[in-house]
Amino acid sequence: MHVAFIPYGTRKEVELLLRDMESQKYFLQMSKNKKRQKIIIAGDIRLLPFGVYEYIFPKEHLNEVLTTLKCNVDDGDRYSLGKLKLSILRKMIKCDKIPKFNCKKKFPWYIDNVNIIPLGIREDGEITDPEGKCKGWTHEAL
Repeated sequence: MHVAFIPYGTRKEVELLLRDMESQKYFLQMSKNKKRQKIIIAGDIRLLPFGVYEYIFPKEHLNEVLTTLKCNVDDGDRYSLGKLKLSILRKMIKCDKIPKFNCKKKFPWYIDNVNIIPLGIREDGEITDPEGKCKGWTHEAL
């Protein structure tokens, strides 16, 4: 799962948020025949054009990530791109609109003085590892 967003604030605080996001650990669900297992992975950040960042994580944690990034808050402090610019930007980075989500849990990331412009999400398919220690196991293709 990918969440695309534009962070803004002081450089130090934005970088602190990005470091917190990258250090977050997740369980990645894997299956092989009827067996199931989980492995621990870290979230990852990609830098896209126009100051857009993309956070990559397992889809089971979508609610927590969107809640922590305050994707459901539409307050006056948030910079608005406008519907047309937002639509064009989503199309350029190949993202879908942010769906409705459950706001019960969130991560302890430093986000106090960082504002986020949420752009959209992109879902990953599944892949079966052809080699390595996870050979034959099927999981989300992050």
